Amino acid sequence: MRRSIAVLLGVVGGMLAGAAFIRRQAAHRERADLYFEDGSMLSLTNGSPGAERLLPLARDVIRKTRGT
Repeated sequence: MRRSIAVLLGVVGGMLAGAAFIRRQAAHRERADLYFEDGSMLSLTNGSPGAERLLPLARDVIRKTRGT
């Protein structure tokens, strides 16, 4: 009984740690989200087709709106 509880807690703890790690890695990744009228969304990250042209434009827009 105690062993199964310990295993369950270990599995849950591992899942939480893995989710936190993945979330932290994704937070540092640069991306552009495109929203369309039909409700669909396309997310472009570094290395994806089209991102090489769009991300520099997005950086420029953000830089100009922040005033730096």
